[in-house]
Amino acid sequence: MADPSFSPDNLPFDPVTKVDQSKGKHSANLKKNEILSKKGLDIDPSPSELTIFGSDTFLNYELSWLKFNWRVLAEAENKNSPLLERVKFIGIVCSNLDEFFQKRVGGLKRQFHAGVTELSIDGLTPREQLSEIRKDVKKMIASYRNCYFDDLIPALANEGIVIRKYKDLNKSLKEKADDYFDKQLYPIITPLAVDEAHPFPFISNKSRSLAIRLKNPSTGEKLFARIKIPSNRPRWIEIERKSDKLSLLSISDLIIQKIGRFFHGMEVESAHIFRVTRNADLERNEEEADDLLEMIEEELRERRFAEIVRVEIDKNTPDDVKQFLYKELNVSKHDVYEMKGPLGLADATQLYDIADFPNLKYTSWTPTLHPAFRHEIDQELPGVFDVIRKGDFIVHHPYHSFESSTQRFVEEAASDPNVLAIKQTLYRTSSNSPGMHALIKAAEAGKQVAVLVELKARFDEERNISWAQRLEKAGVHVSYGIAGLKIHTKLTIVVREEDDGLRRYVHIGTGNYHPDTAQLYEDLGYFTCREDIASDITDIFNLLTGYAPMQEYSKMLVAPRYMRSRLTRLIDDEIKAAKKGKDARIIAKMNNLEDPLIIQKLYEASAAGVEIDLIVRSVCRLIPGKKKLSERIRVHAVIGRFLEHSRCYYFHNNGNDIYLIGSADWMHRNLDARVEALSPIESPALKAYLQFVLNLILRDNQQRWILKSSGNYERVKKKKGEPEISTHAALMKHARQNDEPVPMSGPVPPVNS
Repeated sequence: MADPSFSPDNLPFDPVTKVDQSKGKHSANLKKNEILSKKGLDIDPSPSELTIFGSDTFLNYELSWLKFNWRVLAEAENKNSPLLERVKFIGIVCSNLDEFFQKRVGGLKRQFHAGVTELSIDGLTPREQLSEIRKDVKKMIASYRNCYFDDLIPALANEGIVIRKYKDLNKSLKEKADDYFDKQLYPIITPLAVDEAHPFPFISNKSRSLAIRLKNPSTGEKLFARIKIPSNRPRWIEIERKSDKLSLLSISDLIIQKIGRFFHGMEVESAHIFRVTRNADLERNEEEADDLLEMIEEELRERRFAEIVRVEIDKNTPDDVKQFLYKELNVSKHDVYEMKGPLGLADATQLYDIADFPNLKYTSWTPTLHPAFRHEIDQELPGVFDVIRKGDFIVHHPYHSFESSTQRFVEEAASDPNVLAIKQTLYRTSSNSPGMHALIKAAEAGKQVAVLVELKARFDEERNISWAQRLEKAGVHVSYGIAGLKIHTKLTIVVREEDDGLRRYVHIGTGNYHPDTAQLYEDLGYFTCREDIASDITDIFNLLTGYAPMQEYSKMLVAPRYMRSRLTRLIDDEIKAAKKGKDARIIAKMNNLEDPLIIQKLYEASAAGVEIDLIVRSVCRLIPGKKKLSERIRVHAVIGRFLEHSRCYYFHNNGNDIYLIGSADWMHRNLDARVEALSPIESPALKAYLQFVLNLILRDNQQRWILKSSGNYERVKKKKGEPEISTHAALMKHARQNDEPVPMSGPVPPVNS
């Protein structure tokens, strides 16, 4: 079992959520540890105590995430990017903020209301963090709205994409708009009065509503009503299209212009938009739940009515209406963000979809067939199992096609009469996933099919419940995970009967089995039929569905029991090499770097002389380049048309290079509170490909940012005489033009790259 001095259950605060865990949870923690111990999933013994705290050694998690969203906003502000792509980035910025308030701010507010005063490892209370968040978010709101309204909307108009006002339309266009209102909006809108007989209505999460002040002309009485702007209708409707011209009309503008239709005999004095965001960080005790599926369904119901953590409101709303809303919504002024004009710009992504102007978008990208599949056999593509038997290979999405590799792997397994069993972990997938349909088909054909469905995948719970129920009805063995842990690892194993006996084929991914996000997220997938890897994957599935307290693995690094200690040992080996004057190097690519113990160990490695490059897309709590702390550590971040999502770790290992890939970030939750697996990559050719990708990122002078010791990021600028190197563009070109996986080899890039 874990060393009680630094078990996640005995921390004075959790390094991720910073919730006080010392009050009233002891019995639940004992039960959780008992469950995990039976399954062989007790937490890794801590390699050391955390001896450093404060803002001199750690950056704040929430503020670091906001720095990430500032980098996304910089893409919207980048005049070198296609116009509609910039509009899309505005939508991403706002969608990110929505999720940030639901998850992170919601959690902090829960702590604040509970009276939690414990400090985060960077030295801030929940209240102080909420205050700093508000300051930064207000600046971000001003910046993204200036970019959208003052730059992008006029630029769109210059290109022929105009958002018109109803009052400015000519007679024929008004008639067209009126017809849409009569047939598509008026029948589905329900005006809700608020008075003694009608309580204030429930305001759903992220919905846009109109706060309406009315006057009874007979009595002079002031009244309030609310109209919800339908979310099942497009934000903008096409009002006119002429060759290279597109005129759009906002449905909220149309509803406001027609609002008198809902209140005959009343005077409409004002109608202004407001929008609420609700807390999605609900506390639940999984260890005491008799039925995990039932508990998640209950949480989904509760989330609809969760506390409001943010109110966005039109600045021009009358003061008395504002005060009435704040009272009824039970929010303080700290939760309110006033803005002039339209709200909810996450919908800007709809503009991207509506406007069919290819010249204002990135050149379309069609993922290529992986080189392993390009050689035809008898005029037909080789079967996926034939290809895997010839040798291990790595697919790199979205450069390589997901459909013709990962999806095809599952589909062929489902239809192949020689396949006896298929097992897969499911964290996120699409609502109409071909992979899930293939697993249902396989079960109906009599194959043994087992799926580990993670019901607690945030914001995908409802979809995963639906798939779990559909899979069970088809005869699939469905397991719902483990109390206290999320199953985050991405694994598929196929058992096939062949002439020489049973053979197991494996896919290990860094991303979800999601055909839609595979077009936008950068991820790696490793295919192999190596017996040692396959044996480990089989043992992981047995561990998840049964009890295996003494389970060990020959190759895989599995969390929460072994991964932390193995990673720590790898860093320690680099430290030992550096102290002996040998070359010592670490390169780590991940989404988030948060874990305090790993960060402390990296500081130790830097002090010993290990050269370290960290490629961290989002949150990074480590402070790089700081004298006597992290002088040999550099932190890079890449932002562009694809979302960097793969995790890849490199250790020099005295010249015997070690590469690992998987879905685990260096975060407390990945190492101690999730089932994760990292796979070693041992094929020289595949090592060379990973080396090529890391090399490319560290030389990027178009999309790369560098984290400074101040906590601020600076975009890397191309030096005079340097060729332009853009990670995403280079990898698209490479995938399109090269039959071989790697166009070049060579040493890992120098530290001054």
